[in-house]
Amino acid sequence: MKKCGMKMEKGLIQVYTGDGKGKTTAAIGQGIRAYGRGKTVYMVQFLKSSETGELLTLKNLEPGFKVFRFEKKRGFIWSLGEAEIEELKVEISRAFDFVKETFQAGACEVLILDEIMAVLGNGLVKIDDVLDIIKNKPENIELILTGRNVPTEIIEAADYVSQVGCIKHPFEKGIAAREGIEY
Repeated sequence: MKKCGMKMEKGLIQVYTGDGKGKTTAAIGQGIRAYGRGKTVYMVQFLKSSETGELLTLKNLEPGFKVFRFEKKRGFIWSLGEAEIEELKVEISRAFDFVKETFQAGACEVLILDEIMAVLGNGLVKIDDVLDIIKNKPENIELILTGRNVPTEIIEAADYVSQVGCIKHPFEKGIAAREGIEY
């Protein structure tokens, strides 16, 4: 893709949170908007290992919009044993190292940390680890964080916070996740 946008002078911090469907979708939409203006977008996905429709589409946007996953494929966190959780913590630590390297290299202009709140909520990292990323974000990188139950400290550090609420969900009627809609 031809670079057509100007270098971002002031990158802000965005959060998409809440119990409704669409936090990742909103972050990807913001990433596509930036990509369309010539900005390089990286998305690090946490606690997601299966193939999704958005990943299949985003592969077509490489190298301008790249998705990174550091975790091997496994079940939901509540089904993992102690050894698997320790292994997961090591993988997440590698992802955090990648984020720091990305900052140092200036490799992207938009960085999405998808489901980082779930990583926090499940005790896989400490809030200080995430606040450290926020604090050390280079001035010219837009940082987007997603996930439920955002801590107050992150809300205070953010420039934008959008809440996606759930009023009604098909799961309540016993309708399972559908390919192309929920994944």
